[in-house]
Amino acid sequence: MSERPPAPEPLAPKPRASPPQAEPVTHIDDERFRVTEWRFAPGAETGWHRHGHDYVIVPLTDGVLGLDLAGGGRTEAALTRGLPYSRRVGVEHNVTNAGTAPLSFLEVEVVDNARDEARLATMARLMDCFNARDLDGLMGCMSADPAFHGAAGPGAEGVIHQGQAAVRAAYAALFAAFPDAAWLEGAHHITGETGLSTWRFRGTSAAGARVDVRGCDIFSFDGALIAVKDSYRKARG
Repeated sequence: MSERPPAPEPLAPKPRASPPQAEPVTHIDDERFRVTEWRFAPGAETGWHRHGHDYVIVPLTDGVLGLDLAGGGRTEAALTRGLPYSRRVGVEHNVTNAGTAPLSFLEVEVVDNARDEARLATMARLMDCFNARDLDGLMGCMSADPAFHGAAGPGAEGVIHQGQAAVRAAYAALFAAFPDAAWLEGAHHITGETGLSTWRFRGTSAAGARVDVRGCDIFSFDGALIAVKDSYRKARG
């Protein structure tokens, strides 16, 4: 009997080619914005990433994006040239060009969220320290050369207290004038370089007069610290 020929060895599977990578081109990268132009050949992808900032997409071409989503999902989104859309921080995906033609878009990231968050935290901490009558904590929220503009006084700006020592003394005098003072219903906001805290002030003066009014503070900043605290209160008639 003739020997049977050996069985052919199975062919090794060819490795799958990696998809091409989208090309990022940075146009602006400063303390407030990062603007990146993303250029995609057909089938190109960004790779998995998580957005660390709020952002706006401005399509430079028409096209179709393929979006691989966390958890294994996938969807597609049509791009229309010049029609922008926005997304919040935390989006996680892999973006591909799911069409047959090259596409591109601008990604505009707002990169100073961390600065605003730090300033909001300072404003909230300031109110907490007022309610705790914590002078050291209050001054830790202020810059090296702060100013406090009181809600009342002889001038258009109220009484102006300038410098660490003067501001500290003004805060101590406020606690002495209203031993049970409380700042309630606080809310804090940032727009551009300006901070705003709104509150309801309740307290009894050392002379026994009861005060219950709404008011606000307008803040200017030096980094994350408060450079100017400008106070306003309602006056009951």
